[in-house]
Amino acid sequence: MGSRGAATAVGFCAILLWSLLALFTTASGRVPPFQLAAMSFAIGGLSGAVTWLVRRQGPAALRQPWPVWALGVGGLFGYHALYFTAIKTAPPAEAGLICYLWPLLIVLLSAFLPNERLRAHYVIGALLGLAGTCILFFGGRSFSLAADYIPGFAAAFVAAFVWAIYSTMSRRFAAVPTDAVVGFCLVTALLSAIFHGLVEETVWPATAREWGAVLLLGLGPVGAAFYAWDHGVKHGDLRVLGAVSYLAPVLSTIFLVIAGFASASTSLALAAVFITAGGMLAAKDMLLRQSN
Repeated sequence: MGSRGAATAVGFCAILLWSLLALFTTASGRVPPFQLAAMSFAIGGLSGAVTWLVRRQGPAALRQPWPVWALGVGGLFGYHALYFTAIKTAPPAEAGLICYLWPLLIVLLSAFLPNERLRAHYVIGALLGLAGTCILFFGGRSFSLAADYIPGFAAAFVAAFVWAIYSTMSRRFAAVPTDAVVGFCLVTALLSAIFHGLVEETVWPATAREWGAVLLLGLGPVGAAFYAWDHGVKHGDLRVLGAVSYLAPVLSTIFLVIAGFASASTSLALAAVFITAGGMLAAKDMLLRQSN
């Protein structure tokens, strides 16, 4: 596998880790969203900083111009603040689906990057993934767009663009070391703590299991995942990563089923077929290169 394929595989690891986000969040108990973000991003940032004990060049990555910090903190904190707002002010399924426009947006926005060419199978693959996500989120239910939920839907829509822009624009800062994500995570933790103090009441995990879920959340979906994603979007195939990102919600549901937090359904199986087909179609070029 070439360096581009290897970097794409690293980015795919982020998608696998994000599929555990709902499981660990559910298992964390009644911890409010911004408090959970503050705790998990602090763990994620500190876990990256710990590696600097054996990699002394790491702290130098924090010396970046303001556009890099604006993109990094804006992407991490901006997306999660908007996502939490959407989930709290609109039906979670509808808001979640709108947020999951970001993989398709990544595929489309990648066409504006230097040396990138958007081909039909990338777009079709992403659309199949979106269709599978619709099936997963709604099954036989209808999509509600009540006027009372418009602010939440708007937040979800903006969140999708924020994450897509963060992911695609990161490619323009490919020379910035992934160690800079440590700083982005720690600033995001600080901002989340401030928002928590303003709008939420503190609720600490009540059991060892809930504390363990918070720790695993910070080490994985809100820690290692962002380091892997940074490397993947900077050096891998951004169009493939965008399309296969639709695997995250279906894998997330499967993990919830295994853990007993959700039930298996026909919608889950059908969504898996659509999303897997879309991911394989988008990754067609990469898969064919490896088989030759």
